[in-house]
Amino acid sequence: MNFWEKITGSDMTKEMKSFEARIKTLPADYRAAWGEINARLWPHSDFTGRNLMPILDGVLGLFEETSADGQTVREVLGDDIQGFCSALAGEEGAKSYRDKWRNQLNNTIAKKLGQSEG
Repeated sequence: MNFWEKITGSDMTKEMKSFEARIKTLPADYRAAWGEINARLWPHSDFTGRNLMPILDGVLGLFEETSADGQTVREVLGDDIQGFCSALAGEEGAKSYRDKWRNQLNNTIAKKLGQSEG
């Protein structure tokens, strides 16, 4: 990846288009699960979102493999897509970017008020 792609994010746009082309070949239940997983994972991204690309690629690979074997998405993920996404994000209750920003703001305010960080 060159500097320009990194700054503009065009590399990620190309990769997401590739993901979307791959997901269109899957059954409807997998496409629906992909949409839900996508929506639940993005709040756990870093500033650029590049940290999620290998995770999303892995999920898509899992979907392609299991759908080719004739399994339904429910057999693969169960009923707890939120739990699946939490596990993918690193741990149960993984912090989102909002949680990180809230913590940073609280620490800054505590410093201004002369209190210790918590």
